[in-house]
Amino acid sequence: MVRVEWNERVVVVTIDRSERRNAVDHATLVSLAEAQRAAMDGGALVLVLTGAPPAFCSGADLTGVETGEFVDALVTALRGFAEMPIPTIAAIDGPALGAGTQLAIACDLRVASSTSTFGIPAAKLGLAVDHWTVERLAREFGWPIARAMLLSAQPYHTDQLIASGGIHRHGSLGDALTWAQEIAALAPLTISAHKLGLERSALPPAVDELYESARAAAWASNDAEEGRTAFFEKRRPHFHGN
Repeated sequence: MVRVEWNERVVVVTIDRSERRNAVDHATLVSLAEAQRAAMDGGALVLVLTGAPPAFCSGADLTGVETGEFVDALVTALRGFAEMPIPTIAAIDGPALGAGTQLAIACDLRVASSTSTFGIPAAKLGLAVDHWTVERLAREFGWPIARAMLLSAQPYHTDQLIASGGIHRHGSLGDALTWAQEIAALAPLTISAHKLGLERSALPPAVDELYESARAAAWASNDAEEGRTAFFEKRRPHFHGN
């Protein structure tokens, strides 16, 4: 479930699947794309993305993750936040792992509580993220952190990412809304132009057949099946590289 609420010309989009710690499935991702369109149709000047307690987004709901429609919907939602002509703020409280980190870096700005954790645990599941996420992670959090997240599945906490600049402000949803109202009072065409300039300076990577082949092999591997099975059985996976 995704809730869309208005605070004057600031729209708040809340992922509300608390029973799944806001893990996103295909339907949730479709709803996020619909919320983006509703924000623009309603004349929003700023969008705030958050999650209902106890998490921002704990990742992908592995009961519905396949390489087909789920991945397509995830790409659409992520790039949708980046391509919106208005500023987007991720208000993060609690875990933002996997797809949660992807959603956080898709937004322009990030406000996070001290209890928030970020990471890309794909290597624990035998999966691989898309090339856009690799590039975006490196740009938003920096190459050293991106390498640690992707190559060792290392998690990071708010204070670490504030120090690196990846998290812009320490705070709550209320703090994010205060910032959003401040931004909404600025010149909209200026903000739109600046966001376009920033996005055009970091264009999505061209399709790299070598990387796409490696990513597809990971998703189709026995290790990927083992990773998902181990996750559901709450045990350590045993990978064999095939």
